[in-house]
Amino acid sequence: MNERVLRILEFNKIKQQIRLFLRTEMGEQTLKSLVPSHDAATVQLWLDQTKDGADILRLKGGLPIAQLVNLDAPVRRLEIGASLNGQELAAISRSLQATNAVINFFRDLDEDIELRALPELADHLVSLPAQSQLLRRSLESDGTVLDTASSRLQDLRKTMHGQESQIRARMDGYTRGSQAKYLSEPIVTIRDERYVIPVRSEYRGQFGGIIHDQSASGQTVYVEPQSVLEMNNKLRQVQLAEKQEIERILAELSAELAPYTNELKSNEYLLGQFDFIDAKAHYAAQLRATEPLIDSENHVNLLQARHPLLDAKKVVSNDIAIGADYKTIVVTGPNTGGKTITLKTLGLIQLMAQSGLFIPAREESQVGIFREVFADIGDEQSIEQNLSTFSAHMENIIGMLDQVNNQDLVLLDELGAGTDPQEGASLAIAILDYLGGTGAYVVASTHYPELKVYGYERPETINASMEFDVNTLKPTYRLLIGVPGRSNAFDISRRLGMPEAIVAAAKGLMNGASQDLNNMISSLEQQRKQTEQTDQDLQEELQAATELHQELDSAWQEFNRTKDQRLATAQDQANELVDQAQKKAAQIIDELRQLRLQGGSGIKEDQLIAAKSQLNNLHQDHNLKKNRVLQKAKRQQEIHVGDDVRVLSYGQVGVVTQKFNAHEFEVQMGIIKMKLPERELEKLQAKQSEPSRQVVTVRGSDHHVATQLDLRGQRYEEALANLDRYIDSALLAGYESVTIVHGKGTGAIRQGVQDYLKQNRRVKRFEYAPASAGGNGATIVFFK
Repeated sequence: MNERVLRILEFNKIKQQIRLFLRTEMGEQTLKSLVPSHDAATVQLWLDQTKDGADILRLKGGLPIAQLVNLDAPVRRLEIGASLNGQELAAISRSLQATNAVINFFRDLDEDIELRALPELADHLVSLPAQSQLLRRSLESDGTVLDTASSRLQDLRKTMHGQESQIRARMDGYTRGSQAKYLSEPIVTIRDERYVIPVRSEYRGQFGGIIHDQSASGQTVYVEPQSVLEMNNKLRQVQLAEKQEIERILAELSAELAPYTNELKSNEYLLGQFDFIDAKAHYAAQLRATEPLIDSENHVNLLQARHPLLDAKKVVSNDIAIGADYKTIVVTGPNTGGKTITLKTLGLIQLMAQSGLFIPAREESQVGIFREVFADIGDEQSIEQNLSTFSAHMENIIGMLDQVNNQDLVLLDELGAGTDPQEGASLAIAILDYLGGTGAYVVASTHYPELKVYGYERPETINASMEFDVNTLKPTYRLLIGVPGRSNAFDISRRLGMPEAIVAAAKGLMNGASQDLNNMISSLEQQRKQTEQTDQDLQEELQAATELHQELDSAWQEFNRTKDQRLATAQDQANELVDQAQKKAAQIIDELRQLRLQGGSGIKEDQLIAAKSQLNNLHQDHNLKKNRVLQKAKRQQEIHVGDDVRVLSYGQVGVVTQKFNAHEFEVQMGIIKMKLPERELEKLQAKQSEPSRQVVTVRGSDHHVATQLDLRGQRYEEALANLDRYIDSALLAGYESVTIVHGKGTGAIRQGVQDYLKQNRRVKRFEYAPASAGGNGATIVFFK
């Protein structure tokens, strides 16, 4: 479609409303490239996808699409053999998890939900279960490498935490012992990634070691004491080893993903498609839109169509039809009656349908597939080219005439306006004749009375008008097909109080042709109202017949249900009688066998067996193979590639990576892959929430710290220094939460405590204590 018609009909505003429902960057790219198509197969596929998305939204609440970023840059780096950072790998991990969620969603979808296109689209997704599990085990959602990524990383971090505890224990001797008097503040801090203490400048040589920094005033220097130099060196070595191990793990993860760049790109594209389809479904629900039917002969029949960008509670809906009985509609009538909105409604709905979107119209509405939609609507006067309104319109129309053919829709607003009325009307008729000769579908609005006669004289052409209520002197914005607009000047003047003599004199001055035309239009309007009344009566009768049919249908269904229940009851009673007969028959046969064993020769064994078989055949078992509930439960227990399972013989949890046959699978448990029979596997149900993050707590046995710190009565600086030391000690002790008692007072210490807690990265959250435990005079701190 040409960019100009997309701009005039405000198609981009439709795209902006759809964008509000998107959750992925790939979905936004898909929406950005959306333009109407003139290929019927493509349009039908898009509509089928939107229909599937709408059904899933209605029945299941929508597709399970997560927030995802674009993976173009990370995938390109994988293709050239580069190692990705933690954030990039975490983004790929989220993409794989989202892929698995969509695959599982369609696999577990109820069979009674009939979908047209999306299951086939989902079949192209690739799960990569082993790589997805490896990424989940190695990375946080923000890209931080977990301790579980490797045993060496876990050992290094344990060593690092122990070394930090030793250093802090040594430094606490300086901040709490007799040498604390040489310090500016009795705290331990970090400079250049090494633990230091703030020493007054005049005592800088008291502790030996290295000076790493000084305060702005020069009165404080930050010293790494001689006694902790070696300990800091060891800590630094462990930190460097940790960094190297992290880089090794990231390189290993990148190498694991490198062979699957095509699958990652394909998954990203497909997830963007699913996100876009889900957004179209949400927009359709918001707009209360319906699926349009595509007519192969371009017969457009919109039922109760309304403009999608106007308030649904205020906009007037109209039936608009073109193509079947007529290919040109001439809409006449006064300005501000709704002619322009009607043209825009038809054009924009047609663009939406050819873009695979549902339309704001009643169900069973038909649309065509047009090669182009041309529009000349509104005042597009060009000041730069010094063109008049009329000249600008003529340039636009001339550009259309050079391209238009019988597969195009042309919308012309106020055709011929802006010049001499007689010349403008003649030019409008000539343009409509030319367009009619090309076979194009045309809707043109005008206020020239000459065009009213045109609709009756030309083949495949019909008049239309926008209804005007003479009683209220206001337009109703209803489109009337087959009725040309007429002048309401005499009726309006009479209702406003104009003397009847003047009105009659004015009518006498009109020529006969004009009077005949107005009389004809009035007659048509009366016939239309009679037809509408007849239609309303028929609709009421149809409604009554429909309700009666529904009642009969319900009664028929109830009859069938009762019949089935009675058949089941009769079958149960019959089975009970047969059971009794079988017991009696078994008793008789047993007696006969005993008689034969005692010497009788008239009864043969095969006759006894045949008799018992005939009795057994009288029993009618219920057919459980058709039980949908049992079949659905059986399907949910079926094992598929990518499922988490428990290996019963080993008591371990693993992931199914390959299916050899109906009853044998390959399962990966950690680094071990085993071929196992189905009887040794138990399928684990997927968890709905994110797995909880593992927390490693290091508890120092040599620290004895209370779970409450009382700061009442202390000066502000003293209280914050004590708070800093206490938080460090509480972290080393491994506490999950502590209580800080600061009192109420002026609130200065309380505010200082909260400011400190906000800046401490080890604090997860904090809140006031309950009213029974001090209320806002105490703060409970929770650590990460």
